[in-house]
Amino acid sequence: MPFDDKLRVLVLFGGRSAEHEISLLSARFIVSSLDPARYEPLLVGVSKRGRWHLQEEAALRSGPSDPRAVHVDESLPEVTLAPVPAERAGERSRALLRVAGGATQAVDLVFPILHGPLGEDGTLQGLLELVGLPYVGAGVLGSALGMDKDAQKRLLAQAELPVLPFVALRAAAWEAEPEASLARCEQLGYPLFVKPANMGSSVGVRRARARPELAAAIVHALQFDTKLVVERGLEMPREIECSVLGNDEPEVSVPGEIVVEHPDGFYSYDAKYLDERGARLEIPAALDATAQVAVRLLAARAFRALECAGMARVDLFLSADGVLYVNELNTIPGFTAISMYPRLWAASGLDAVPLVTRLIDLGLERHRRRARLRTSV
Repeated sequence: MPFDDKLRVLVLFGGRSAEHEISLLSARFIVSSLDPARYEPLLVGVSKRGRWHLQEEAALRSGPSDPRAVHVDESLPEVTLAPVPAERAGERSRALLRVAGGATQAVDLVFPILHGPLGEDGTLQGLLELVGLPYVGAGVLGSALGMDKDAQKRLLAQAELPVLPFVALRAAAWEAEPEASLARCEQLGYPLFVKPANMGSSVGVRRARARPELAAAIVHALQFDTKLVVERGLEMPREIECSVLGNDEPEVSVPGEIVVEHPDGFYSYDAKYLDERGARLEIPAALDATAQVAVRLLAARAFRALECAGMARVDLFLSADGVLYVNELNTIPGFTAISMYPRLWAASGLDAVPLVTRLIDLGLERHRRRARLRTSV
């Protein structure tokens, strides 16, 4: 199969997740930031039914910015990724995307921008590993750890990184013994934050200051996942974020701070995406030199501890008495117009087009290293 100079990049977005709509907004940023001299985009949207459809670039670019008004166009042709190892020519791998009706489209690399389960949690990454295609971002293990807040926090704690006290609560335990489950959570002390273990964008997250609120928050969060993380909250913490870029030698952006002004009182889904005045982003964060160094070192340590690669956004809390805690890592962070990941890199001197190019290069680098491993004894 002949290879042209441009790399065919499959931008994959949407997905069977409550973060579906945010994924479409992120995909718009990625497509708009692909260097046209180096890459040829191929757009595929995954519907909430799990169907893969070719999408039109012009429609994606010109769509509305309100996540409630965007959707994958399911009237366009369905496609499937051929379940065979990619053909290899020199340093490049190429797989085939089969279009309904028999046509095919060649793919050199996948840029997955699916947020949440069945996209960010290692499932898609496993498929791409089986097919043998390079892709942007963390591998199977790093993606799974980045998605599951319970496993993530336990591993961070084992690596002696600071996390707030928490308990994991499963749906089966709640259904069998709700009173015992409430009592177990309350041992942490109020206020409490209840979060679906495998969800991002603050979907399903609520704060509770008393038992009735806690019970309601648990019922709400269980609509999005069968496992929850219930975490002790801080009073008036500062929310600090860093963007991390790299494989074995990660680089960390300048820190930024989220100043919440929404009535929810924390960085909720509504504050992020629906209320234009719900939060203010301060870049760089107003931190002294010592605190900036501590934040960046902690972000790099967390990135390595969770086997991340390519990219991650590291979210931290800074308590009123100056203690830093790792809140969570996001291995496919948001790339919307308001998202911290690209904005922090822009403030660090890396604009959108070179940032996306660097992410693709990191995916190719990781693939080449793995491709050199022996498959026979």
